[in-house]
Amino acid sequence: MGRLAGLRWLERLIQTLPPYAALALFLLPTLLLLPVKLLALWLIGQGKVISGTLVILMAKLVGTAIVARLFSLTQPALMQLAWFAQAFGRWTNWKNALLAQVRASMPWRLGRVLKHRLKQRWNRF
Repeated sequence: MGRLAGLRWLERLIQTLPPYAALALFLLPTLLLLPVKLLALWLIGQGKVISGTLVILMAKLVGTAIVARLFSLTQPALMQLAWFAQAFGRWTNWKNALLAQVRASMPWRLGRVLKHRLKQRWNRF
């Protein structure tokens, strides 16, 4: 989708935003998805559990993709905000420490061994 001419133009425009405009744009998907999530809860309340769950899953999937792309486009501007840069640094350090702890755990290591063995068997097959 990023190869579409209209989106390339829009992405270049987003990259030129000042810090607080970039922050507002970065937070916008959260606000726009709120009515969709409320619709999903209403569907669940009406007994349409599968439909409501599918709406929530799709909203999460699309929302995550949009937020990830927006963050990559706005990160340079957001890092100009000292408080954002500090919070992002703390979050990154916390995330890296948590991932290191998970990757050192026995279930993770066992899973990697099993994955490696399955891959070997598949390649032999």
